[in-house]
Formats: sequence, C-alpha cells, structure tokens
Amino acid sequence: MSQSTSAVIELTKTLISRKSVTPIDAQCQVLMADMLAKSGFTNESLVFEDTTNLWSRRGNESPVFCFAGHTDVVPAGNLDSWNTPPFEPTIKDGMLYGRGAADMKGSLAAMLVATEKFVADHPDHKGSIAYLITSDEEGPFINGTTRVIDTLEARNEKIDYCIVGEPSSTHEIGDIIKNGRRGSISGELTIRGKQGHVAYPQHVINPIHKAMPALAELSSTHWDNGNDYFPETSFQLSNIESGTGATNVVPGHLTALFNLRFSTELTFDKIVDKVNEILTKHELDYDIKWTFNGKPFITEPGIFINAVSTAIKTVTGRQTELSTSGGTSDGRFIAPTGAEVIEVGPCNATIHQVNESVKCTDLEALVDIYYQTLVHVLT
Repeated sequence: MSQSTSAVIELTKTLISRKSVTPIDAQCQVLMADMLAKSGFTNESLVFEDTTNLWSRRGNESPVFCFAGHTDVVPAGNLDSWNTPPFEPTIKDGMLYGRGAADMKGSLAAMLVATEKFVADHPDHKGSIAYLITSDEEGPFINGTTRVIDTLEARNEKIDYCIVGEPSSTHEIGDIIKNGRRGSISGELTIRGKQGHVAYPQHVINPIHKAMPALAELSSTHWDNGNDYFPETSFQLSNIESGTGATNVVPGHLTALFNLRFSTELTFDKIVDKVNEILTKHELDYDIKWTFNGKPFITEPGIFINAVSTAIKTVTGRQTELSTSGGTSDGRFIAPTGAEVIEVGPCNATIHQVNESVKCTDLEALVDIYYQTLVHVLT
C-alpha cells in the first residue's frame, strides 16, 4: 500500500470515529480545514443555526474546481445489529466498516489526500480549488449547502466545476457517475369531511370515500415522457392516515403524503397546477402543504464529464456510465448557479444500513480518480 493510499484509509477511520450524527459535525471540518490550510487554502467557517459549514479555497482565478460533500451521517440504528461498533472503524477482509464509510467520509478523505498530492505536484496549477462542506445533508438540508450557496451568490463567487462525493457507484468503483438528478416535490394533502356515525350516512361526509377517486387519478396520471437524460416523472403515495380507530365512526379528515420525482420536462408550478386541477375536479375540500425539495439538474457531456470519464478509465480501465437515477443530493443547490456538477464516489450498496462498509481498494482508487480529474481540469 502506497503512502497516499495508506493516508486515505487512516483519514477515513479518523473521520468515522467522530460521531457526527446530523447535524453535528463533531469537529470533522476543523480537521479538514487544518489539512487544507497546510496546502495553502483559506478557510471560512459558516455556521447557520445548528449547522456547521466550511468554504475553503486555494487561488483567486477561474475556473473554480470545487469538491462538495457532507460530514454528517445518519443515526446508527440498532447497535445490536452491527457486527462492529458503528463509530469504531474496523477493517475486515479488505472492507472498512463504520457509519459514514461509504456515505461519505471515505469520499472526503479521498478528496483531501488527492488535493494534497495535486497541490504538491502542481503548486502553480491554473484556476482555483475549493471545498464546500456541510453538516446538514442527511437532515432537513435548510442550513447547509443551500445557505453557503446563498452566501457565495451574494458576493458573486462562482463555482465552475463541482464533484460531489456521494456514493454513485453500483457494483465497482466508477462504474456509474451521476451527471444530474431528478427534481423532487412533496405534498401533505388534507381532505376535510364531516365526522359522524356510520349508520347515518346522510349526516356525514366521508373523506376516505371522497379521496379515493382523486388519489387514484393522481397515481395513474401520465405526467411526461421524460427525455434523453431523465425517465418519465413518477408520482408515489407514501402515507395515508384517517379514522378514529373505531369501526362505527366516519372520520372528519384524511391526510395523504405524496412525492413526485420529475424531469426537466416539468416545473414546480406545472406540477402544483396539475395536482390542484385534479383535486378541484373531484370537488374536494382540501389543503396542501408543499415542500419543494429541489429542481432537476443535468450536466451535459463536455469538458468536465470527459475529464472525469477519462480519469476513471485511466485508474480502473472501465468505461463509466452516466446516470440521473436515485434520490436527490446537494448538487441540486449548486447546479442552478451555472456550475457543472457530477457525483463520483464509492459503491452505495450499504449506505444508511447497519454494517455500512466500503472496500479499501475502492478508496485508494478514488484518490487517484479525483487526482487525475484535477490534472485534466487544472493543468
């Protein structure tokens, strides 16, 4: 194992051992900032409410190449289900176990080791290197990356290229990179009826009966056909709640939670209008509380995708595949500024699970992928 690869494993272990359950940072960013400062970075800690964020930059010229990621992790869950303590990193059979190993402390370590090596090898590189790190990605995401972007936009500080270290790979490191994500919008629908005794239907308005045809239509609506980069939009009901628990009482209201994952063929406004149109057609007495989770974004093939793809090919020998599948990421806050955003990270098979793990050789390869990408973009 080379010096740089040993460094990425040890650094990942150090980060895992810091119990940074969202939105707690547990001094992870202090460690990162100290390392970056030694490579000539200027660090800026941006604390918003309960969230700690780091903006770190080396250089004042463009293009600005940014590594983005998060130090927070999801809770460990049932400790008895773990084979090893989640915050005591353990290597077994070439796998590094611990909460955050794949999502995404391994990526953070790989970024830092790659950057350190790149700056040492190319001290006079063109452009700038930046880090945008938050402790609020796994939580409500309201005081993290989005607030940092607001700060940068207010002073017209732009990112040109951004790698988000989310675990994008499926079977082998670098087999898939995310060059975009679908948009996400959620709704909390309340349908009002009139409570009463089931034996007197003339005196009640059953919100369950009223809701079913409307929810069925929403579920069966064809929203769009997708496009070259995105599948067609999907609507999913995630929860329906109503009733008093008694069999002889018609409830007074029904609450339904739903989510749409949508392509660039739709907008928030178009979705809201269509949902309201359907619910109004069914003559419902209703309210909706909307949550706008993020707009869809896409980075089209070009210089940046070519740089990342070439780096992966050089390091692993495999041709990567572009994808926009999966959930959302903080890339949705960065892309609207005009930045080209790509997600490149370890395999995602165990993220958010007990016994989360990452292959040690994958982290070593990830260092080289990040390093080669820096070489392609900034030299």
